[in-house]
Amino acid sequence: MQKIHFANNKRDFTSTLHSRVNQYFKTNGIDRRANAQMRYKTVFMFLLYFIPFAFILSGITHNLLVLWLLTVVMGLGVAGIGLSVMHDANHGSYSRHDWVNRWLGYSLNLVGGSAMNWKIQHNVKHHTYTNIHEEDEDISPRGVLRMAPGSDLKFMHRYQHWYAWFFYGLMTIVWVLIKDYSRLYNYQKEGHLQRQKTTAVKEWSILILTKVFYLGYLFLLPLWLLPVTWVQVVVGFLTMHYVAGFILAIIFQPAHVIAGTSYPEPDDEGNIENDWTIHQMETTTNFANNSKWFTWYVGGLNYQIEHHLFPNICHVHYPAIAGIVKQTAEEFGVRYQAEPNFFSALKKHTQMLKILGQGKELPQSKYELAVPES
Repeated sequence: MQKIHFANNKRDFTSTLHSRVNQYFKTNGIDRRANAQMRYKTVFMFLLYFIPFAFILSGITHNLLVLWLLTVVMGLGVAGIGLSVMHDANHGSYSRHDWVNRWLGYSLNLVGGSAMNWKIQHNVKHHTYTNIHEEDEDISPRGVLRMAPGSDLKFMHRYQHWYAWFFYGLMTIVWVLIKDYSRLYNYQKEGHLQRQKTTAVKEWSILILTKVFYLGYLFLLPLWLLPVTWVQVVVGFLTMHYVAGFILAIIFQPAHVIAGTSYPEPDDEGNIENDWTIHQMETTTNFANNSKWFTWYVGGLNYQIEHHLFPNICHVHYPAIAGIVKQTAEEFGVRYQAEPNFFSALKKHTQMLKILGQGKELPQSKYELAVPES
């Protein structure tokens, strides 16, 4: 990995913004972490996953269509746990108590993933080096998708704005069955485990044991308790994860791979021209901020700007601080990009997929503001 250095400009914007957000919590006597609303949501998301599973195992019905629809609901639960529970916990923004964040972070392992891999891939690589090719793994997939201008352009990519949607649904399936192992191996080689103050023995043990537990309860219990075949259980498993993977992909991808955001490239010495805070503003987009129900389900991740600037604040507070962030950005002439609804975000994400797939020049953002004269 190339050593990346961010510039030290616009520090006045960063200090003013943090001061105002801190003052908001202090003035209103509000804790930055989870509140009662967040705790109720946590229970709901776990129930959204486990109640349909319990209903399947109960044997109340053997109707295959009903059982299949229940796996769809479980997929909604998997995505809900990922978006609204484990995400905050693994950022340390759920609770002031490390042990609470740690155990709720392992909810990702409970539904087939790896909390440690997520912390490295998402917290370290994505949040630190957002939209920087070869550093941010969210935009550096190999093969059928081209998410960054620096990636190799292949003939098939010209059609990716059509076929990407199918592959989005495979995301968590690949994580559970293949990618978690290769990621942990690579992170071990790159020294990330040591930087996370853990050991390879510990993380491989956790990964293997939790995978065995997950695949065990998800496959063996239905086969033991129900008159179903392996094929039927596999279909249910694939359906659940396809639903979850598709939801997660269409929430995370439009926040950064969308017309108007930037793909900064470091110079030969690894220098990025912007301050880290400005970098986040240039590479991140909000969407559908006026929809309360959407914000509720997706864990506030439609407020990606606020999340990237303040990942240590629980997502239930993003709508309240968004006005502060936007106002401060306008005062300092900093871009604040937001799409009015989810469908406009998906439309512009599709446009960006087409641009990247055809190797065209990236469009200039209409959200660029003139820096006020001093």
